[in-house]
Amino acid sequence: MRMTERLAAGDPAPDFTLPDADGKPVSLAEFRGRRVIVYFYPAASTPGCTKQACDFRDTLDSFANEGFAVLGISPDKPAKLAKFRDNQKLSFPLLSDPDRQVLGAYGAYGEKKLYGKTVQGVIRSTFVIDADGAVELAQYGVKATGHVAKLRRDLGLAASQ
Repeated sequence: MRMTERLAAGDPAPDFTLPDADGKPVSLAEFRGRRVIVYFYPAASTPGCTKQACDFRDTLDSFANEGFAVLGISPDKPAKLAKFRDNQKLSFPLLSDPDRQVLGAYGAYGEKKLYGKTVQGVIRSTFVIDADGAVELAQYGVKATGHVAKLRRDLGLAASQ
């Protein structure tokens, strides 16, 4: 399978509408006028994805005060996302992309190394979309642990407590 083309700063962010953990459609267009952090993760309730989601949860107020919304996207079905949200007390939308169309549009699905083997899968990635719907920052192959703190530094935001 061919690697999906990666996005870069200045590219238009591919629009999407995906169901959230309750099956309610959420569209990127709803967030026009504010900055949005869209992060892609492989699977709800796995150790790394849980750590990353909890880091976003724990800094959500700080991001909101800086004018950011946060959206998490994985190939998981809404029922699994609802369980993950409830178990971890996540307070931002988790969106379901089981056919991986949005993952592909963002270049967040394709070949990656896993335990030394090349496999097809979700490439843990984070995008900052500006108020006009353009990619402000694109980060591929991010680490689950420490990523949120690094993202805050990359955006020039103060460390959150």
